[in-house]
Amino acid sequence: MAVEPSFIIADEPISALDVSIQAQVVNLMKDLQEEKGLTYLFIAHDLSMVKYISDRIGVLHFGHLLEVGPADDVYLTPLHDYTKSLISAVPEPDPEFERTRKRVPYDASIEKDKAGQPRKLREITPGHFVRCSEEEVPFYQERAASYKKMNKQHLMFN
Repeated sequence: MAVEPSFIIADEPISALDVSIQAQVVNLMKDLQEEKGLTYLFIAHDLSMVKYISDRIGVLHFGHLLEVGPADDVYLTPLHDYTKSLISAVPEPDPEFERTRKRVPYDASIEKDKAGQPRKLREITPGHFVRCSEEEVPFYQERAASYKKMNKQHLMFN
C-alpha cells in the first residue's frame, strides 16, 4: 500500500486462512477499496467470497472465460452450465438446505466446438456475456428470460 496502487491482483489471497480470518481480510480489502478507490482482480475458488467482494464476476474453465457479468447476475442467474454447476456446489450454513441440496453436474464435452463453430464471449443480456457460438445465443437469451420471469413471479408472491 506504500506505493499507492490503483489496481491489485489478489490470487487466492484467503485460501489458506481460517474462516474468521478470511472474513477479516476480505472486510479489510473492501474498506481499503472504498477508502483508496482500489480495483481488485480477486482470483479465488470460494464463490461466496467472490460474490461478496466483487462488482463483476468472470468464470474461467480450461483457460477460457465462460461467463462474465455483474456479480448478482452471474451468481443469482448463472447462464452457463459450468457456472450453474459451480454455484450448486457452494456450501450453505444451513443443515436442512445441505441435506436436500441438488448439485448440478457438468459435462465439459459440451464445450468442444461443434462443426467448427467459433465460440466467443457474446452479450446475452446487457453486461452479461457467455462464451458460446452464434447459434447458441438464442438458447442463452431464453434461459435469461426464464430467470427474469421466475424472479418477477417470486417478487409477486413475497
